[in-house]
Amino acid sequence: TKCESGCVCADGLYENLDGRCVPAEECPCEYGGLAYGKGEQIQTECEICTCTKGKWKCVQKSKCSSTCNLYGEGHITTFDGQRFVFDGNCEYILAMDGCSVNRPVSSFKIVTENVICGKSGVTCSRSISLYLGNLTFVLRDETFTISGENPGVRYNVKKNALHLMFDIIIPRKYNMTLIWNKHMNFFIKISRETQETICGLCGNYNGNMKDDFETRSKYVASNELEFVNSWKENPLCGDVYFVVDPCSKNPYRKAWAEKTCSIINSQVFSACHNKVNRMPYYEACVRDSCGCDIGGDCECMCDAIAVYAMACLDKGICIDWRTPEFCRKF
Repeated sequence: TKCESGCVCADGLYENLDGRCVPAEECPCEYGGLAYGKGEQIQTECEICTCTKGKWKCVQKSKCSSTCNLYGEGHITTFDGQRFVFDGNCEYILAMDGCSVNRPVSSFKIVTENVICGKSGVTCSRSISLYLGNLTFVLRDETFTISGENPGVRYNVKKNALHLMFDIIIPRKYNMTLIWNKHMNFFIKISRETQETICGLCGNYNGNMKDDFETRSKYVASNELEFVNSWKENPLCGDVYFVVDPCSKNPYRKAWAEKTCSIINSQVFSACHNKVNRMPYYEACVRDSCGCDIGGDCECMCDAIAVYAMACLDKGICIDWRTPEFCRKF
């Protein structure tokens, strides 16, 4: 609609976003409300796209990764994109391999310890443990510890103002990046060189979200609570029977939660709105902001917004949404 020959420019030339007439080779491409010049690239988890004559030409990456998110008060998005919420007070297996009956040996296991973090009964992750044979990572209290060793695993730890990032390579099997915001948000990004079965609360990573609620006993549960209860690390923990609605229990917080979370629906994130559906993130933000009633309420709200910002970043849209007055960087 913005690059049309013969209307403003001479035949064979096209008007670009600056109003200049240029040949087709120099026409810009648009993505997320931003203009990209000839030859510029954007990347998503599975594609690399190059601007060519005003249009994006995309090629699949040879290795495509997928991400599982655990964030806020028990929100999970599986590797295949299934979403659910749970309020379990126990340790749960997020992801592991070696799930098939034929090959029961596991090369990695990621466990979350969930604790009650609100008077209404909502729970959130207090610590994350990663087991790689005899090598163990524990993420807790805004820091991490590493114990043991596994010569068959390579890893690298990086830090920035907001995150701890762990790059882990299990040769001929997996490349993993774990991203932790040192609070309640945890991202597991995996690309694999094997068709080894994966299981846990992050789902079975087979490209089909409809069977993601596969239990430890290898059948698809009828609801998420049955599924969640099957992945308890400690079978002595109590089962989860219902999901708390903190805004119903704390109605006095709902108006504040809706107001502060509305930044997700605002112009600040407009470049991302047609790339990532914002409503699940807005609803999660409102729920968490209602539920965080034992201090740290702004932290819960900021963590929830940060998850939407991360989803936008995965689509190549970088949003500068933090300010000194709103969810400032520490």
